[in-house]
Amino acid sequence: MDHCGLYIHIPFCKKKCLYCDFTSYEDIQDCIPSYIHALQKEIELVASQYPNIQLKSIFIGGGTPTYIDSYYIKSILEFIKKHFIVEKNAEISIEGNPGTFNYKNLMDYRKVGINRLSIGLQAWQNYLLKKLGRIHTQEEFLNGFQTARKVGFTNLNIDLMFGIPNQSLKDWKETLDNVIALDPTHISCYSLMIEEGTSFYEMKENKKILLDEDLEREMYYYAKKYLKSKGYQHYEISNFSKPGFECKHNLIYWEMNPYIGVGVSAHSFISGFRYANTKSIYQYIELLGKDILPIVEKIEETQEYFIQEFMFLGMRKISGISQKDFYNRFGKKVNEVYGDVLKKLENEKLITIGENVCLTSKGLDFSNYVFRSFL
Repeated sequence: MDHCGLYIHIPFCKKKCLYCDFTSYEDIQDCIPSYIHALQKEIELVASQYPNIQLKSIFIGGGTPTYIDSYYIKSILEFIKKHFIVEKNAEISIEGNPGTFNYKNLMDYRKVGINRLSIGLQAWQNYLLKKLGRIHTQEEFLNGFQTARKVGFTNLNIDLMFGIPNQSLKDWKETLDNVIALDPTHISCYSLMIEEGTSFYEMKENKKILLDEDLEREMYYYAKKYLKSKGYQHYEISNFSKPGFECKHNLIYWEMNPYIGVGVSAHSFISGFRYANTKSIYQYIELLGKDILPIVEKIEETQEYFIQEFMFLGMRKISGISQKDFYNRFGKKVNEVYGDVLKKLENEKLITIGENVCLTSKGLDFSNYVFRSFL
């Protein structure tokens, strides 16, 4: 029996955030029923291809999965349970934006087995939320978080963002203080990345927004130190959790274990192949209407490519990669493949080498440089 993760992409939003480059759409609510129907067809086709799979985690992401009627989420999960074996203690997560969920749909999620809720707060201050194009206020976030607790969610993540234009260190400290007071089990802290094709990218090109890299680094250092002092383990570059509450689904990606992605633009990595689905929602619905999987790319992983990915994904974890795991997977020592690279990075004080190879504090700052060294 193969253990595997399942990602489900729900691409609908009430309004697209100004920094977002994910495959998501506003103003096409009419597509929701036909999209859910196509999604179920894809789940059925994929499950028939991999009958021996057991799901250890399910992650419903987007878009804003909580924006669509909870009836659809329930029907998707019931459909998955009909076609796949889901482990008894599987982590089942859903992403939600404040203002798009309430007591009723949170109860529906709990009833169908969702046991982890990830809430996108981003910033505590309403003026920053407005700047990001978020549709919610701090008050709506607080109300949503407390409601989630009320209905029995004990595993709660809060997404935060730093390095936002005009965000001060004081704003960031206030955000962290208020979030810590709520005692979530997991906190994700992401630096604002401005990607091509987003509204923010245009604004940056036109010098309408300015970013301060030194301040952004200071915010990151502060978060690491502060969250550690509050009992959160820093277990991946951007992720902090209370002991035992690391995100099992994301660990599947970082540890290069198999996963299946369903939905528009979803990716899979299974049986030595990587797959990517079409990014067009209309093509997605059309192909599945003909019982055709919406795959637009299929790549066989060579051992060389697999090793590279194992290194740069595994090094995202604060514990790094285990030399023993590397040998068990590839039949050779890390040193045999990357001897010179490791020596150079160690001399530059960017990694430490012991039973595990991992980033130093300085290495976290130059992580992209370290990852590129393994390519």
